[in-house]
Amino acid sequence: MSDATLAEVSARNAHERPEALAFVEALSGDALTFAEYDDTSTHMAHALAGRGWSRGDRVGMQCADGPHAHALLLACEKAGLVGVGIGARAGVRERDHLLERSGARTLLTEPRTLLDDAPDTTSRVEPIGRDELWFLNPTSGTTGIPKCVMHNQARWFAFHDFARPVARFRSDDVFLSALPMPFGFGLWTSHFTPAMTGAACVVVERFDADVVLDAIERYEVTVLAAVSSQFVMMLNAPSFGTRDLSSLRVLFTGGEMVPYERAKEFEDRTGAFVLQFYGSNETGALSCTTPHDPQDKRLRTAGRVIPEMHVRLLHPDTDDDVTASRGPGVPAGKGPTLCLGYWDDPTANRALFTDDGWMRMGDLATIDTEGYLTVVGRTSDIIIRGGKNISAAQVEDEVASHPAVAICAVVPVPDETLGERACACVELRTGHTLDLDDLRAHLAARGTGKELWPERLVVLDALPRSSGGKIAKAELRDLVAGDVRDR
Repeated sequence: MSDATLAEVSARNAHERPEALAFVEALSGDALTFAEYDDTSTHMAHALAGRGWSRGDRVGMQCADGPHAHALLLACEKAGLVGVGIGARAGVRERDHLLERSGARTLLTEPRTLLDDAPDTTSRVEPIGRDELWFLNPTSGTTGIPKCVMHNQARWFAFHDFARPVARFRSDDVFLSALPMPFGFGLWTSHFTPAMTGAACVVVERFDADVVLDAIERYEVTVLAAVSSQFVMMLNAPSFGTRDLSSLRVLFTGGEMVPYERAKEFEDRTGAFVLQFYGSNETGALSCTTPHDPQDKRLRTAGRVIPEMHVRLLHPDTDDDVTASRGPGVPAGKGPTLCLGYWDDPTANRALFTDDGWMRMGDLATIDTEGYLTVVGRTSDIIIRGGKNISAAQVEDEVASHPAVAICAVVPVPDETLGERACACVELRTGHTLDLDDLRAHLAARGTGKELWPERLVVLDALPRSSGGKIAKAELRDLVAGDVRDR
């Protein structure tokens, strides 16, 4: 089934392994077998088809992760509709922006309500093809406005083909994806690879270290997917040492810097290999680590570049190829895991792609003589909190709406568990005061999602400026990082 769609893979699984477990939610135990998953998604597809929409119309989805959320996404594919994934924790304003930007016909928040609709089996449906636009999900960047990344299925099939020989997936594997399904890492590790392997997948409505540890032991999970801050929280959990985690073979992590000492501790205490694919929601995979890499290379680098992705390093200002000098440079790739670009956003697409079609990352990296890529810095103005990219500009827009704030700049502050947290540095208007609780109350009243709430507030008489008059963010980062270290 080299040209199959996920709907066709689902039908195959339902035929070959009808009673085998497809999905189960870790805490509630809500579950679907492969036969139930395929049948449920077909019922939902016909219910959607009965609403009279046209092929290619967009359907908003803001659902907690669970078996029926995956059935809904599969149903959209079967009905010829494009899903628009919105994070379950997104605020009202972000949600409404994404719905308006994508032109979504509706918003679905509880997939099981579709099972109450009588399916319109007379409607002719034409499923989404493997190379067509299939899904939109949000990403944060430097503009302060969430963009919609365009996905086809082909890129995730290609990603699976890169991952399969690395981890040697088997149909008797049990996956546990601790990532939200609407985002790239979660799509790969819960929606695509388990189905393509014919394996069960445990998902979580909301991450909790003890719930995940319990599920690993109870379901004898073999392949775990979690961003770095999540596996660090698992290591920090008092129950970690009392759990039988011997079933684990592999932990796929990333989404942020992998902390060497904690990753080594995870390997030493579980016997599982800690692996990662370096890339983004937009690029997919540019490099990867493997069980055959020396531990120092496996845990201190992002692994060897993937030949099929034709990775090069670009000068951050000129786009000149600096690969031969080993960098540092901006990693860029051109290969089968790239997304289709941003929906209806030519300005953002010009920043994402070079003139000759190479897709850029937002990092600075080196590539050594053995082909190992190492991230050494960042060019984009984002904060990576627990693997989630948060636009500093977007947080700044929200904070600046407070009537007491004259000028605002948001920078990351280091955090041992989450990697980074957002710190708002502000100058106040004359005669005003502000504390963090007041600011959060204001943001809550605006309908701002909690992911865009700063977790620290620093009030300064004047924000530092560069010689050109711009806010000197590097100086601010050093200031707030030093303040944290001194505490």
